[in-house]
Amino acid sequence: MKAIVISAYGPPEVLHVTELPDPVPARGEVLIRVKAFGLNHAEAYMRAGAWGDVAAVPGIECAGSVEADPSGRLAPGTRVVAVLGGMGRTRNGSYAELVTVPATNVTAVDSSLGWAELAAVPEVYATAWNGLFGNLGLRPGERVLVRGATSSLGQAAVNLAVDHGAKVLATTRDRAHAPLLEGLGAEEVLIDDGRLAAQVERSGHAVDAVFDLVGNNALRDSLATVRPRGRVCQLGFLGGFEPVRDFDPIADLPSGVQLSFFGSAFVLGGPDYPLADVPLDAIYAKVEAGVLPARPVRTFRFDEIVEAHRVMEAGGALGKMTVTVD
Repeated sequence: MKAIVISAYGPPEVLHVTELPDPVPARGEVLIRVKAFGLNHAEAYMRAGAWGDVAAVPGIECAGSVEADPSGRLAPGTRVVAVLGGMGRTRNGSYAELVTVPATNVTAVDSSLGWAELAAVPEVYATAWNGLFGNLGLRPGERVLVRGATSSLGQAAVNLAVDHGAKVLATTRDRAHAPLLEGLGAEEVLIDDGRLAAQVERSGHAVDAVFDLVGNNALRDSLATVRPRGRVCQLGFLGGFEPVRDFDPIADLPSGVQLSFFGSAFVLGGPDYPLADVPLDAIYAKVEAGVLPARPVRTFRFDEIVEAHRVMEAGGALGKMTVTVD
C-alpha cells in the first residue's frame, strides 16, 4: 500500500510517500480502505516530535470503506469513519491507503456526503460534542464562551452550541476573522488579548461555560470569566504546552467554579467515552442539510501532504482541511 511516513522528526518536508506492507486486522480491529482523512494539529505536533516517539504513519481520523472485519460486525464495503484509537500515536495512522483501527473507534455512517466531507467531521465534532455536552453539560439558552473559535475544533463547537440553542461568545486574536464567527451565529465576537474576564465584565454578559482551546496560558483568565458556579473545560493547547506555574486552587479557582479537561486522544472510543455516544449520523444529516457548516475549506491530494502541513501550520486555513487518497 501507499503510505505517508515521518522520515525524521521535523518540519513538513520530513513527510514522504512510500510503499509499506498491507496491514492485517487482528481480533477486535477493522481494516479500512482509506478514501480521505482530516488534517489535525495533533499530527503536526507528532511529526515535529513534540509528543515524543510516535508511529511512523501519522493520521488520527479517516473516512473509507471496510476491507475486512474479523468479527463480521461490519460487512466489506460498508462506509465508515474512524477516529483515534491510538492511530498515528501508538499504531500506524490514516495517512495511508489501508489502516487497521480498534473496532470501538470505527462507526458506520449513513450519509451521501463525499469522502472529503465525511472526513472533515469525526475528530473535531466528536471532541466538541463531548466537551460541550459531556463535560460542560451545556443547556439551551445558556451562554458559552468558545476560546480559540477560529480553529476547526472551535468552529465545530460554535456550530453545535448554536444549533443546540445556546448563546455563543466566540474569540479570535485577529479582528479580521470576526465576520467568519458572526456568520456561524456567534452572539458576539471578542478579540482575545489575554484578558477576556475584564471584557466580559464590561459587556454585562453572564457566561455559564467556557470551552477553552487556548489552554494553560489562559487558564486563570478563563476561570475568572465564568459566573459563580459556572463551568470551564480545557480541550486544547493553542497557546502552547508550558505548564501553569504556581497554580493555587485557593487563589486561582473561584468558589463554585467547576474545571475539567477532555483529552480526546486518550479516551475517545474507550469504555467510558464510547464513539457510539456521539450522534454522528445526526450531525452528518445536518451537514448535508446545510444546518451545520462543516464542509472542508480546502482539500488536498495525497501527494500534496507537505503543502497541506505547511498551510495547516501557517494557520491561514480558517477551517477544517482534508486529504483525498484516491
